[in-house]
Amino acid sequence: MGVGVTNEPDTSKPDEPEKPVKRNRIRRFFLGLDASVDTGLWQLGTGFRKTVEGYDAFLRRFRAKGIWRGLAELGSDGLTFGVLGLVVALAFAQPAFEVTRYADWKTTDDFAVTFLDRFGNEIGRRGIVLNDSVPLDELPDSLIKATLATEDRRFFYHFGIDLVGTFRAMVENARAGGVVQGGSSITQQLAKNLFLTNERSLIRKIREAYLALWLEANLSKQEILKLYLDRAYMGGGVFGVTAAAEFYFNKNVRELTLAESAMLAGLYKAPTKYAPHINLPAARARANEVLTNMVQADFLTEGQVIGARRNPALAVDRSQEQLPEYFLDWALEEVKKLARRMPEMSRDRIVTVRTTFDPALQKQADLAIETVLRENGKLRDVSEAAMVAMTTDGGVVAMVGGSSYGESQFNRAANALRQPGSSFKPFVYMAAFMNGFDKESIVPDRPFCLGNWCPRNYGRNYRGPVTLKTALTKSINTIPVRLAQSIGRETIIDTAYMMGITHELENSVSLPIGSSEVTVIDMASSYSALANGGYKASAYTILEVKNSNGRTLYQRERTAPSPERILPEEKVHEINEILVNVVEAGTARRARIDGVVAAGKTGTTNAYRDAWFVGYTGNFTTAVWFGNDDFTSTRRVTGGSLPAMAWQSFMEYAHNGIELAAMPGVTPDTLPRLSAPSRVLTAQAPENAAQPRVLKRRTQFLLQRIGTTMRDLLPKTQAANAGTQDPDKTDVAAVQ
Repeated sequence: MGVGVTNEPDTSKPDEPEKPVKRNRIRRFFLGLDASVDTGLWQLGTGFRKTVEGYDAFLRRFRAKGIWRGLAELGSDGLTFGVLGLVVALAFAQPAFEVTRYADWKTTDDFAVTFLDRFGNEIGRRGIVLNDSVPLDELPDSLIKATLATEDRRFFYHFGIDLVGTFRAMVENARAGGVVQGGSSITQQLAKNLFLTNERSLIRKIREAYLALWLEANLSKQEILKLYLDRAYMGGGVFGVTAAAEFYFNKNVRELTLAESAMLAGLYKAPTKYAPHINLPAARARANEVLTNMVQADFLTEGQVIGARRNPALAVDRSQEQLPEYFLDWALEEVKKLARRMPEMSRDRIVTVRTTFDPALQKQADLAIETVLRENGKLRDVSEAAMVAMTTDGGVVAMVGGSSYGESQFNRAANALRQPGSSFKPFVYMAAFMNGFDKESIVPDRPFCLGNWCPRNYGRNYRGPVTLKTALTKSINTIPVRLAQSIGRETIIDTAYMMGITHELENSVSLPIGSSEVTVIDMASSYSALANGGYKASAYTILEVKNSNGRTLYQRERTAPSPERILPEEKVHEINEILVNVVEAGTARRARIDGVVAAGKTGTTNAYRDAWFVGYTGNFTTAVWFGNDDFTSTRRVTGGSLPAMAWQSFMEYAHNGIELAAMPGVTPDTLPRLSAPSRVLTAQAPENAAQPRVLKRRTQFLLQRIGTTMRDLLPKTQAANAGTQDPDKTDVAAVQ
């Protein structure tokens, strides 16, 4: 029999030392790995140390000593931080390059607008009035040289940024202690004109520099110069030298003389300040500087420019066409706002806009502000003023944005934020009247404090318990603060927004007495809600818009919403009664108009920095502000003085020859001054009738003196001409 194989399991035990052997192998593996890592790190460190030592030994051959070492270290650090700065600046500049992706980036997307007054007569133009039809090689050589000599003498030698010119400008500005010379090249200015705004900020300068480099990389020097000459703003609403030659000199740009070329080249720096139709002496002085620049740049000799110096350019007289400059600037912004709501306007950007503007009222507004500033400006340390006049539904008829558009184009009527002082108080009282108070409510006028702030009255005196009618008439400061504590400042802010304030109001303890800043146009809009009986009266000017083909794109009378009541009628009547009393017996007595019911409120801020009068009749609302741009104090100018005087001069003129509308809630017979009619109301004047001019106070004074002198001479004249009286001769005794 063979040997059999059994399937029985092996029950013998394995050798005991097998587990320790496996553990030893694992331990040896990790010990070897650790040794390898340690060795590798040691070798890496040793190699790095040898490399650094070798590099250091190499650099020791170039070791600088003394001042050269300091310069080398400064240069090294400067290069490092310079590269870092360029990287950071490039990051800021990235958004600017988005606009270069469009195929039509060379064109402009602005509007060309012809503005008409409410009668349909043209009053001016804004936006792009552009003519780029003349090639660069057909432009006068004198114009090209004048431009380069004044704006960028090294234009054909730099790469878009003139480092030499920038350094020279920095030195000159440091010597003068101010900005007397610009460092931007023509390419940088073109980049700003095409892609950026006039904002003065470091971010804009960074983007401008990078875009200038981009333009240099994509266009030739001739193309850049041509675009600059075609796109530069030249004042008067025109862009480019070709359009400017037609506007200022009524001639083709090819025909410009040296004197005219110099005058145009002088406009690049400040086109409105040096515009010859606004300030011809300043334009000629600037042209003379351009001629000097041409000589200094070796483009011309002194003998070649002497003729242009002796016979300066004479521009076309367009002074009558440029009266409503501030209004036109504001109206253009209103057109752009309307275009955002009406896409069809963007398809044809050449439009004609009929506005609410009244040229006769604008002339009187300019005259009123000019007269008051001329007679009182130096004496009272006040240099600026603003005025907005509108119908009681918000239609702006006149706007004065400053003392001189030629000196400053900043529109103080629409854009300046100033503290309104006590002229803000009607918002507080209206909020109180809508929350349980009325004009006969009694509130104590006595000292109190809110934390560290203690409101005080103008005369530092207190009247004790007073009615709200008395408090607002006498412009008591403690009362509106107490009302705000009762009804909440949020309620006052909501009321102000509802009535027409658009700028954010600061919720501070001094808000009720006018510490939060507002604009003149917003104050006029807000008070119009009182003048019309309680309806929303947002400022507007656009009545009709037509495209270049004459098709009507917009008509306010068809699209404007129905008047929205925002204030209770009975509460408006209460406020009106009080504000009429402010004019009749309060702080605004200088604003009284013979035979007209007028209401309003004065406002004066701390240290006499701002002086306001905002007033209204049943026909018009007008807001007036006086102050200084640098917020310096005036010489005790209050709202009841110069602002009320300018308001009265304008509004008296505006109400001549028109039918007087009633003041909501006020009966003229209840006012002692108006209980006996002192003027005869005429029928509504036709829309196109010219408004009569009102004589200046100085003229009236001179006429009175002439009349007095003539009356003194009358007995002698009668004795000499006894028996020969001329029946057609004016009775000199009647002259007043």
